[in-house]
Amino acid sequence: MNIVFRVDASLQMGTGHVMRCLTLAQYLKANGIDVEFICRKHKGNLISKICLSGFVVHELELSKESKVDGKLSHSHWLGVMQQQDAKECKDILVKTKVDWLIVDHYALDEGWHDILRPHYYKLMVIDDLADRIFQCDVLLNQNLGTSEADYIHKVPDNCQLLLGCEFGLLRPEFAQLRDKALSKRKHTKIINNILISMGGNDSKNITYNILKKINNNMDVVVVLGQVSQHIQMIKEYVNGKSIKVIIGANNMSELMTNADLAIGAGGSTSWERCCLGLPTLLFVTADNQQKIAENLQNIGAVKITRNIKQDLSSMINNLNNWKTMSNQASKVSDGLGVKRVSEYLLRAL
Repeated sequence: MNIVFRVDASLQMGTGHVMRCLTLAQYLKANGIDVEFICRKHKGNLISKICLSGFVVHELELSKESKVDGKLSHSHWLGVMQQQDAKECKDILVKTKVDWLIVDHYALDEGWHDILRPHYYKLMVIDDLADRIFQCDVLLNQNLGTSEADYIHKVPDNCQLLLGCEFGLLRPEFAQLRDKALSKRKHTKIINNILISMGGNDSKNITYNILKKINNNMDVVVVLGQVSQHIQMIKEYVNGKSIKVIIGANNMSELMTNADLAIGAGGSTSWERCCLGLPTLLFVTADNQQKIAENLQNIGAVKITRNIKQDLSSMINNLNNWKTMSNQASKVSDGLGVKRVSEYLLRAL
């Protein structure tokens, strides 16, 4: 069986789309599936990371003209016209039999899907926004509060919808550490270990602003993505302080298990924190995170923060509220979503 992913990362769109696709790809590969990627060479791409993970990546060049459709709110993320992107992908897909084409890109819609329809057997779209029309066989939206009503008249009648956090694409180690993490939370008496992770890019350098407002007597771990433009600035700031900085961490499940509290962004890493029952002070760093953040706050799994110093102090000094948040977060995801999605893809063929 052959599966091809069409997904991008960039300074503008971040790294989350590639990371969740990579999670699914690694699980499929471990089960004997041939997997390849198609990615455009945007600034801040993760092509080298995908290659180092053992996958073939077909690279699409950046367009010098940078002409885009303007049809969708995220059209500019693609870097070219949809028709041009489809033509370039077609040239790749015709060389092999593609059982599943999996697309995770806000800038691609039904027009792109239709052009490539002769060149794959089935299409799965990974989405978060429900803001465009799709011509796919399966649509996956892993976000809390998503419902079939969001996709009325946006997908074909026979499209299978995989909706909600039970389909969250988390790496297997999160499910493996879940019991250990939840047991640790039950016995926590003091909140002292803080994990700061604002995503792979953190283009607004929120990490720096957070660090300036945190007391030096706490155990703080900062995680920065390898594509972050602020690595040197953060390193210089923490020099001489008891703050550990990790670049491109490959053990996030362990870091989250060891932490008592996370300060993070509202992207797909939210489901990782929830799986491990890790209370979170949340920053909304992009418009597409707003609904996710609000839904998590409404069930008490996170606190959207606008005053980090005040909210951090409040959380540290109220263990009961912390435990309630941990318990609510742990109900969101069991970490087995990638297994469920993979099994569905295999059954469907």
